[in-house]
Amino acid sequence: MRLGLDLRLTYYTGGGIAKYAARLAAELPRLAPADTHIHLYRRGHTARFSPQARRVACWTPAHHRLETLALSVEAWPHRLDLLHSPDFIPPLFGARRHLITVHDLAFLRYPQFLTAESRRYYNGQIASAVRRAQAIAADSHATKADLVELLGVPAEKITVIHLGLDPHFRPRPAEAVAAVLARHHLAAGFVLFVGTFEPRKNVPGLLRAYAVLRAAAPDAPPLVLAGLKGWLFDETMQLAAELGLANHLRFFENFPSADLPELYSAAGVLVLPSHYEGFGFPVLEAMGCEVPVVISDRSSLPEIAGDAALKVDPDSPEALAEALRQALGDSGLRAALIGRGRANSVRFTWEKTARETLALYQRVLAG
Repeated sequence: MRLGLDLRLTYYTGGGIAKYAARLAAELPRLAPADTHIHLYRRGHTARFSPQARRVACWTPAHHRLETLALSVEAWPHRLDLLHSPDFIPPLFGARRHLITVHDLAFLRYPQFLTAESRRYYNGQIASAVRRAQAIAADSHATKADLVELLGVPAEKITVIHLGLDPHFRPRPAEAVAAVLARHHLAAGFVLFVGTFEPRKNVPGLLRAYAVLRAAAPDAPPLVLAGLKGWLFDETMQLAAELGLANHLRFFENFPSADLPELYSAAGVLVLPSHYEGFGFPVLEAMGCEVPVVISDRSSLPEIAGDAALKVDPDSPEALAEALRQALGDSGLRAALIGRGRANSVRFTWEKTARETLALYQRVLAG
């Protein structure tokens, strides 16, 4: 097989979709060395995720308004049997078969959580993308259900393939944790949120819950927010000031990825109170580092966490505050959550993701 993988997005971001694409790029050629793997990079990108794959430099930028046509022209000469688009928008032509991955449908389920520009880009292309693709991979059963409900995609066209956990998310040695804490002027035991500051992540709800927690327990540990400044970041920080939390928050933008396992390992609890997640990497990353986890009871999060997290209504600051209090203060519950989380996290590996993806390639090409 001549297998194409679109890696152009990795030039612009290191976020969840880019991480997924990069890990597939590394794993697939290793698992299927008899196939020809052709990786499409953005011209100027110096990364190379697999030395076994043929590298193609593309002029077409990711998310360009003409990318479906322009990328078709660039892919066509490579005679691809299949082209996999990890960011869900396939070219109009350029391969014998097209596979897309849909990570979430937040822009349809919660349009108020996206900017007008993002809504226009995704809403204008998703219906055509799911129709053109011969098959669709979804990160979770929750996303598959959304594809069926919101876009009328036949269920048999969708294959759920869970993503993986990077193996370095494991408990770190005490001296390594201490070094990272000292470098970032932190003390262990804090409440941790990891993710982009955008409305669907429900950071304002977390701040309100943390204010409730502090009102009941003034000695509660600080709240550490590690992520990127997304849409409405300034408004979120204004809310923190209004709630009197400014002296109890630490915000780290672009926290070094190399230090994340130590950051997780030092946390008292990881909280992800999102209204919507297509998968939710921080849940598994924290569990891999043996940290108790509190999540919302929405979208894919209960599916990924299983019985290894406390689940709450993200619209109830009181319920979220109580879950944080329990996760921080109940030693028996903490031990149970840590044990279940460790067992849950080992179910998710990138090799498993790649093997299931390769099996899907084979089914698509045999059809």
